[in-house]
Amino acid sequence: MSRKSKEEIAQIYQNMQDYICGELERQDGQGKFHEDLWHREEGGGGRTRIFKEGKVIEKGGVAFSAVHGPTPKKILQKLNLEQANFFATGVSIVLHPKSPMVPIIHMNIRYFEMDNGTHWFGGGIDLTPHYIVAEDAAYFHQEVKKTCDRFDTSYYPRFKAWADEYFYLKHRNETRGVGGIFYDRLSAHDDSSFAQILAFSLALGKLFPAVYGYFMKRNAQIPFGEKEQQWQNYRRGRYVEFNLVWDAGTKFGLDTNGRTESILMSMPPQANWTYMFQPEPGSPEEFTLNHLKKGIDWLEISR
Repeated sequence: MSRKSKEEIAQIYQNMQDYICGELERQDGQGKFHEDLWHREEGGGGRTRIFKEGKVIEKGGVAFSAVHGPTPKKILQKLNLEQANFFATGVSIVLHPKSPMVPIIHMNIRYFEMDNGTHWFGGGIDLTPHYIVAEDAAYFHQEVKKTCDRFDTSYYPRFKAWADEYFYLKHRNETRGVGGIFYDRLSAHDDSSFAQILAFSLALGKLFPAVYGYFMKRNAQIPFGEKEQQWQNYRRGRYVEFNLVWDAGTKFGLDTNGRTESILMSMPPQANWTYMFQPEPGSPEEFTLNHLKKGIDWLEISR
């Protein structure tokens, strides 16, 4: 089987965007995606789809892009690459639910290629609950591990540890949520391994609406009040901090003169910052803060 061209991969990712959007609309049962086409002056463009008027999802975005052109100096220096034109394509998703009992979720699958033959895949999926529940975290990690194990049993432990390090707010000394997996610069040495890594990327794409549909159906039924909503906005503030201070995808998009509105679609509809917040002892809020740590084995902690 011959290796897919960059144009073919871009089309495959467009198809994945279509699939995910269709599944999320079906599972929400009310909201719809609205598409915004955009073009990049230096080359390429994308389709940003924003979810509106949802029953479960308050704000969400599923963005596809395929951009190309001369590689900016910032990217060359950061990645230690020689000058050559680049091509990058992928799908990026962030969903913010109405209910504080439903988690925030993020996924990204992407492909990067240069004219000199350099190429790699990257991506990841992670869960950011407003309230950490061990059983929910275990379910998420079990499903992610199953997907990883279909391709390589070393993927989950490697990429889970990578996610713990990546989705980490150093200035807060806490993880963004319960993690997931993250990988980057995963390159192929032949056509067969190229096909396998691409298939792994697409398997994560298929997993996304399945695993989030579980939380939409189950957790949206849990009652909540003003206290939980205030906590939700407080935790959303942490999400904003990570995306603006630490997120590599945000920085890559801005450094390549990407479309700012699409790059910042990951921001929640609103967020709050409470000075020196202290949770009540024994509260769900305290439990959450005590479990925003690296290295937690969620597959064991829930047993």
